[in-house]
Amino acid sequence: MAMTLSRMTDRRVDPGDAGAMQTGRATGRVRLARSASTVLMQPTTLCNLDCSYCYLPDRKVARRMSVEVAEAVATGAREWSRQHPVTVAWHGGEPLAVDPAHFRSLLAPFGPGQSPSVVHKVTTNATRINDAWCEVFSQVPVQVTVSIDGPGEANASRMDWAGHPSTPQVMRGIDTLRRAGLGFNIIAVVSDLSAGAAGRLYRFACELGCESLAVNLAEKKGVYAGGQAPQTGATAFWQELVASWQAAPRIRIRDLDHAYTYIREELSGTAAQRADRPIKPLPLVTWDGHYLPLGAELAGFHSPHHGPFTAGNVLDTPLSELAARAEQVPWVAEAMDGIANCRTQCEYFAYCRGGQAANKYFETGRLDTTETAYCRTSKINLLEGILRHAEHART
Repeated sequence: MAMTLSRMTDRRVDPGDAGAMQTGRATGRVRLARSASTVLMQPTTLCNLDCSYCYLPDRKVARRMSVEVAEAVATGAREWSRQHPVTVAWHGGEPLAVDPAHFRSLLAPFGPGQSPSVVHKVTTNATRINDAWCEVFSQVPVQVTVSIDGPGEANASRMDWAGHPSTPQVMRGIDTLRRAGLGFNIIAVVSDLSAGAAGRLYRFACELGCESLAVNLAEKKGVYAGGQAPQTGATAFWQELVASWQAAPRIRIRDLDHAYTYIREELSGTAAQRADRPIKPLPLVTWDGHYLPLGAELAGFHSPHHGPFTAGNVLDTPLSELAARAEQVPWVAEAMDGIANCRTQCEYFAYCRGGQAANKYFETGRLDTTETAYCRTSKINLLEGILRHAEHART
């Protein structure tokens, strides 16, 4: 970044100036790291809810991960954990659609971990949480993230298959976590970017007593073809969320944490180094063992050019080997070309690190493209919202 964030303090910043946070374009080969700090696991494809914005195929089908798949991943995760901490994030479907006993059997191969340990997390709609599940969460332990989109009508998209609201069941699950003394996080999918929506969501999360909030703006992806948040409303939404948090910083907000980490590096003069770091994979292992090193939302889909989105199977090839040779897989190579294109063309590359492969594919049908609606609404507009709030606070 030829210009730094010092302009926020040494002169007024035009709130609409997209260049206020732009990093100078970089060139050179991008590389995919050969190990992952987080591995997504799909214990089942089944989900008991029919959220209107869900991108997942086959969520009415009860396919369940075998212990053999978990054992194969555990071997690789323990190997990686000798180099750095590893988080195993259980993500469905609805992970709790499997019974507690089977979930324990999937966790067991990972053992207590080594130093640093393997940490388990689960993202759940919370409708199935009971005392038995709380026992699993506390004994393993497993960190819990609950999917709920906010108060009242904000959660109206999350219905069960009979068209009934899920909110009462979710709140019972959250109450059960509280009674068990278990902390939890919240992840919300936001479609309403109108004035006041961000503030209501933040207050709701604080009132629930969660430890952190993550926000995903509804976007075109997978089997969901609509709902891309309008760019004109996204900046104001993020600005309001920043203002709400700074007025009462009671919980962490994932999206702001990421942005402020970048801002701190920018202010310290180290942000440009981010462009040279290997791209961190965020691999998914599907219920039947298929390995996707990036673009987890592509699981279950086929490309006319590349066929099914998979880079091998952990039942046939060790996890570490799949990760090491991932860039040789044609669709992964195309996705890496897309990241390289972002590096040469986008002035925000040091911040977003090349966007999301799944968003590129579902918006354009290709993996080697650059800017997407996700880039604009969830990355660029977020930074603009932070700058607008800073300017408003100054004046």
